[in-house]
Amino acid sequence: MMKTEDIRLEEFRQLRNEIRGSTKHLLVGIDIAKEKHNGFFGTATGKTLYKRLVFDNCREGFELLEAEADAIMLQNKLSQIVFGMEPTANYHKPLGEYLIRRGYNVVLVSGNSVKNNRELLDGRWDKHDMKDSANVADLMSQAKFLYYEYPCTEVRDLRGLLSLKRKLKRQEQGLRIRIRNSLVAQYFPEMDRHYGSHEQENLAIVINCLSPAQIAGMEYNDFFKTVVSRQKGLRQHKHLYRI
Repeated sequence: MMKTEDIRLEEFRQLRNEIRGSTKHLLVGIDIAKEKHNGFFGTATGKTLYKRLVFDNCREGFELLEAEADAIMLQNKLSQIVFGMEPTANYHKPLGEYLIRRGYNVVLVSGNSVKNNRELLDGRWDKHDMKDSANVADLMSQAKFLYYEYPCTEVRDLRGLLSLKRKLKRQEQGLRIRIRNSLVAQYFPEMDRHYGSHEQENLAIVINCLSPAQIAGMEYNDFFKTVVSRQKGLRQHKHLYRI
């Protein structure tokens, strides 16, 4: 059963205080990948219990990991399981959130910690999935891990919408720059000096009458009605009259 955020945070703080040298925790270090993950099972005292479990990044794979962890915990007379992983793009989220909903303790280790600890363990600088899961577990035994934040559904949805808004804003800004640098600079360079202001009217000109010759052949009132959707006053008139 999924725990509340307050309970999870309190358990995380307690775990940070008692994990070093603990004889009751099963540490499951997981190296995250796009399609298949690697799991390492050990104790906080440095004992290896199972070197490598490869499982798919899907519900069936998560259930296999859960069953294996429960079995190893019972076999070794341990009482608590802690799963740890390095956040990798968004590939860690399905597994991490599945385990949290199942009521397990789940922590994160930073990419810099993984890299630095890898070099200290065996002098390697390269990434190797089979050993990085053990690396994650080693960091967990040192209490070098972070809280896995998993707020309520409403907060997650709001964050998702805000993230989408930022992404769309970046795309919009990119398109505006491309319009100015490609279309306006090529077909109407005289307007470029005025492009920083009155952007709404400038875009309307690009859409409806980008050709300077076309504008020159129009009466001002017709031009104004073509590119203006909402009148904004004298400055707007002066800007369009200059064009």
